Amino acid sequence: MTDDILSVNIITGPLIWIVFGLSAIAFVYLLVRPPRLLWVLTAIIGLLAGALVAFGAIAVVQGFNLLGVPLALQTDAWVVATFAAIGLAVVNLWRSRWWRKVIAVLGIVLFALSGTLGINAYFGLKPTIASFFGIVIDKPIDIPKPTPTGSADPSKPVVPLYQSWQPPADMPAVGNQGTKVIPATASGFTARPAGIYVPPAGLVPNAPDLPFMLLMMGQPGSPDPQYVAKVLDEYQAKNKGLAPIVLVADQLGPDESIDPVCADTATYGNAESYIMKDVVAWARTNLRILQDPAHWTVAGYSNGGGCAFKYGAKYPQVFGNVLDISGEEYPGSEQPDTVIKQLFNGDAAAFEAQKPESILKSGITYPDTTAIFTVGGNDPAFIPEAQGASDAAKAAGWNTTYFVVPGAGHVIDAIQGGFEKGFEVLYPRLGLSAPPG
Repeated sequence: MTDDILSVNIITGPLIWIVFGLSAIAFVYLLVRPPRLLWVLTAIIGLLAGALVAFGAIAVVQGFNLLGVPLALQTDAWVVATFAAIGLAVVNLWRSRWWRKVIAVLGIVLFALSGTLGINAYFGLKPTIASFFGIVIDKPIDIPKPTPTGSADPSKPVVPLYQSWQPPADMPAVGNQGTKVIPATASGFTARPAGIYVPPAGLVPNAPDLPFMLLMMGQPGSPDPQYVAKVLDEYQAKNKGLAPIVLVADQLGPDESIDPVCADTATYGNAESYIMKDVVAWARTNLRILQDPAHWTVAGYSNGGGCAFKYGAKYPQVFGNVLDISGEEYPGSEQPDTVIKQLFNGDAAAFEAQKPESILKSGITYPDTTAIFTVGGNDPAFIPEAQGASDAAKAAGWNTTYFVVPGAGHVIDAIQGGFEKGFEVLYPRLGLSAPPG
């Protein structure tokens, strides 16, 4: 029962429309009173006062970059409308009968809830009650176990999957999504259950070994596979059910307001060891995946994109591919002074050394790394970061693609466009489709 409630959709389901409807009824009731001049002026003052508070809040959020991303016109409109409606409700608390006061208080709650749901729907990243509160609902998934295949004969040419794989007639039409708890054996890091996506080709008897993607989402955010699954189900449908097996790991921990900056720190735990030791080891042991770096991709969105860039730069022996969607320039880029003080004990050099661009210049060699950097065309704060990351990777010898998603901001449209472009580049590279041309 609890899981059913937590799974309620708050973007497209009936709940959001019920809240909107009740808010509209409350607003009309609170607005309509005998049309005396005093009430008309009072209502106008309440609406304008609420709107002015909203503009002040927007200015503070934008001025101090409290969200880490610029606010869009849609979010500004929701904030102004919400505060204006609350202003109207507040002025109804004076010179009114008790039932109007009760409706005004309920109206304040409804208006605040409507604004929250409206902004959340615009961002599109928290579609359920569970995801809104950072809760991962445990949905265990059965996955084919790896089988010992021995060492590949280096003298024989490797036949890509798009040529060697023939799907059975009863193969599922779409991939499977679920969760897996990955023990933090080496790191001791507290993480939420990882999300997982297994494509149709990985769900049949005698499934082939498939490429592997380790994905990290943004902050705040949950290890939810639905966004990558949506795009991969489109790709696999055109490519014999073939797609990478995707493990969406939790690089943040249960408190998604905290950013461990993809590193091992005494303050927030061993986030890097969790990803690079626990998660990587679990994937190698438990998933039916190809084991070479050329078929392994580390990917991420926003906060996770900065982590993906860092790990791709630091561990080329593990990951031969990087997909960075609207990623931060480097982990901890939003509040570097605070991060240096609280997580690196004031050691600015240690903080500098963990930046991806510093790692790229540290002497590590990159024999064969392919990377895709994407960013929304309407995301001015992250465009220079994505461009700078792409340029640094190219200078280090990576085979890079830089792509601006037309019309996208920093939310669901950027994620969708980033995955689409990323898999356009990666599918031939991973042997899942024929090379272009």
